[in-house]
Amino acid sequence: MAAVRRSPWLTPLRLALGGNGSVLVLVEGSAGLGKTRALHGLSGLPEAAEARRTLWRCGAAQERPEPGGGPALLLVDDAHRATPQEREWLREVLERPWEGLAAVVAYRPEELGTAGLPLGAPAVSYPPGLAVFRHRLRAWGVDRVRRAASEVLGEQATHEAVTRLHACSGGVPQVVADLLGALAAGTGSRCTAADVDAAGVPVRLAELVLSRTGALAAADRPVVWAAAVLGEPAGRDELLSVAGMDGPRGRAALLAALAGAALSEVSQGRYGFCVPLAATAVRERVPGPVREELHGRAARVLARRRPVPWAEVARHRGAAGRRKSWLKAVEKAALAAVEAGHHQEAIGLLERTLAVPEVPARYRARLAPLLARSAVIGLRSDQTVEVLTQAVRDPGLPVDVRGQLRLDLGLMLANQVGDLAAGMRELEAAVEELGEVRPALTSRAMVALAMPEWPTGTLAGHREWLRRAAGLARAGDSEVARAAVAANHASLAVACGDPQARELVAALPVDGPPAGCREHAARGLCNAADAALWRGSYRWSEELMSAGLDLATRIGASYTEQTAQGTRLLLDWWAGRWDGLGERCERFVADTADMPVVAADAHLVRGMLAFVQGDWTQAVHWLTALGAPAPECTRMPLAAATAGTLVRLALVRDDPAAAAEQARAAWTAVAEKGIWAWAAELAPWAVEAVARAGDAAAARRMTAEFVRGLAGQDAPSARAAVAWSRAALEECEGRRPAAAGSYRQAAAAYRELARPYAWALTTEGAARCSLLDGAEPSGAPAEATRGGADGTADEDGGQAHAVESLRRCVEQYTELGAVYDAARARTLLRSHQPPEVRRPGRPAFDDRLSPREREVAELAARGLMNREIAVVLHLSPRTVEQHVARALRKTGALSRRDLLRTSP
Repeated sequence: MAAVRRSPWLTPLRLALGGNGSVLVLVEGSAGLGKTRALHGLSGLPEAAEARRTLWRCGAAQERPEPGGGPALLLVDDAHRATPQEREWLREVLERPWEGLAAVVAYRPEELGTAGLPLGAPAVSYPPGLAVFRHRLRAWGVDRVRRAASEVLGEQATHEAVTRLHACSGGVPQVVADLLGALAAGTGSRCTAADVDAAGVPVRLAELVLSRTGALAAADRPVVWAAAVLGEPAGRDELLSVAGMDGPRGRAALLAALAGAALSEVSQGRYGFCVPLAATAVRERVPGPVREELHGRAARVLARRRPVPWAEVARHRGAAGRRKSWLKAVEKAALAAVEAGHHQEAIGLLERTLAVPEVPARYRARLAPLLARSAVIGLRSDQTVEVLTQAVRDPGLPVDVRGQLRLDLGLMLANQVGDLAAGMRELEAAVEELGEVRPALTSRAMVALAMPEWPTGTLAGHREWLRRAAGLARAGDSEVARAAVAANHASLAVACGDPQARELVAALPVDGPPAGCREHAARGLCNAADAALWRGSYRWSEELMSAGLDLATRIGASYTEQTAQGTRLLLDWWAGRWDGLGERCERFVADTADMPVVAADAHLVRGMLAFVQGDWTQAVHWLTALGAPAPECTRMPLAAATAGTLVRLALVRDDPAAAAEQARAAWTAVAEKGIWAWAAELAPWAVEAVARAGDAAAARRMTAEFVRGLAGQDAPSARAAVAWSRAALEECEGRRPAAAGSYRQAAAAYRELARPYAWALTTEGAARCSLLDGAEPSGAPAEATRGGADGTADEDGGQAHAVESLRRCVEQYTELGAVYDAARARTLLRSHQPPEVRRPGRPAFDDRLSPREREVAELAARGLMNREIAVVLHLSPRTVEQHVARALRKTGALSRRDLLRTSP
């Protein structure tokens, strides 16, 4: 009805229903476009309430309504099915309309007896006073299909499913509705493009197209069969060649198919089915021997195109039973797709081919490596892993081919599937099988084993793998192998704070002539962006990520592109760009649900957002469940940051023993790896947890170890974390003046890094220690109480400035949306506000929520129980209960969940 509401004829129609003039609207639309729905929508117009309304369906043996004066809405459906008597009656009404008549006549243009004339020949003699309009219904665009899918499937519908739904339905509303009905009956948690394909052809569509095909003369049907076998609109000559018809006979058959609406002119000079699924319905009913002949002719016709669409040629050759030429076409199609950067296309084609058991071993040896390479670069599928796992077990494969497959299978298992142990085993086996026979590939396997982010191995071991890989690459003549080594050398240098890191990154072959060089350059840039992020070089990380993302997108490296998107989520978290960040994380997790390693960044960010919002149950779920990878299968810096959040969660839940246990395990993992910059998001919470658990000596050793590990390195975020860790230790030991100074040092560092949340936490720590330490020092100069340029108190600052700093923290937390932190800081602020700032008595809020009631309402609406809200807001459970009751009364909400929707 949206298109109807914008139609220029709607105003004249409403005027006619008011008794001013007469109107005819001809609603034209192919089967399934929603003509009947449009008519029913018009019957609900407010102006039609007082008019005489008639809905009449032609060809249904209904009694014809009596014409008469006064406002009348005449809705005529299926005019293409009208009997001669019905057409004559309609002619009489429309040639002699009365004042107040609003007539709407709907029909299928493809089924009219005379093209373009809804009521047949001759044309109707419309009188001058009758306003006549034509309204053509259109197929839905992809956005409208997405809305329909969301209404039926909710969050189950993935982007790829919606795209496929629109493509196969042609956007015809009835076909979309029928497919969604079938998909809604499924039991899966996600709806994918494969699910749409598996839904088949809706009965309504199949019966319509088969009845139209069956109505043709037997000699004319092959042209429809040819269109169904091709599966896409084709020009006249190609279509008739596939049908095996000569010029005059084929032309007559095509005209008959168009006249009978079995085929349509989909675009200028191209003929086929408006709904692509209709081709499937017809193709399935073509006799087998005839279908094979049609596929054979289709393969020959398409092979004459330039460029040759090898994937389609392969499909037709396979369906025609020509196995040898089919496999040759598959190989050409896969190579063309890889060259064009369309790795997902290559993956799908090769998976389907290698899943056929009859494919000879010599072809498997040629096709499996193509699949493996595309799967590593593109987005993996479980079927690819299964196919490659079976392939490496084939005793008929040459050893070097098996080693090549092991290399790519190992990369997939480690990088995409998240099965690190299995991936490392495959990579090590690949090194042994490839040996010196394939030095370039051996080097690539060694490079993969040199990746330091994985929790296995040590920094020294990774450097040794890289040294060996570089030696093989230098000795060989493969530019791609050298590019792979350069990419990993650069990202390792960035991760370790190597002074040469920027030069190594700048030297990556972003314009390398072999496509493989550009793929490794994109990977190197994105990995370096991630490494720079964890060191706190955020501006550089942004630059590297943008460059890597642009290159990955241009060459079709989907996996690398997704890793860069994960890095962007982390950058936005630390930069305080939290608006809409939670929703983006959830979409990213849904889009990468089959790749837990890639989704891990989004799991961490979404979990940290849940924590700061006080929803700790959801925080635990996002960090440890819902598909989040286990620590042993998570990249080391990410695992350390996740552990830091879980340690903090245990601390706020007043479980120092659990916090300390988690802290020690994560600390040991970082220590064994030896890249201490990765402890930046763990160290402050780990030191505090161990100290609060009663082992201050161990906390001091951890802090000292952290400092030693960073000696001589450029790691801004870790340097800030050192000051924060010292502050946490000093506060736990009761040395509050020293702690305040260390917190201020950390706050200044985080302010320089443009990390607003970390700045607020450390500034709050400085204020807390200053306030709890006692009164303002006597004789302190007035200037000393104003604080430094970073908004924290100076070394000699007093309590007045601590209160002002705390107020700024509350403002920063509130701006970010950190509900839990804002409530904690506000509680501390209330207890230390100077007397002159306080207002006597309680402010009158009448029926509006007070600030505290609003805080309670927000947390209650998110599902937190009263006792959990009490911990978050530092209140008693009884006080929370009273606030919830008042919020429900003031807002009129029917439940706690409704509080956010109803709060003023």
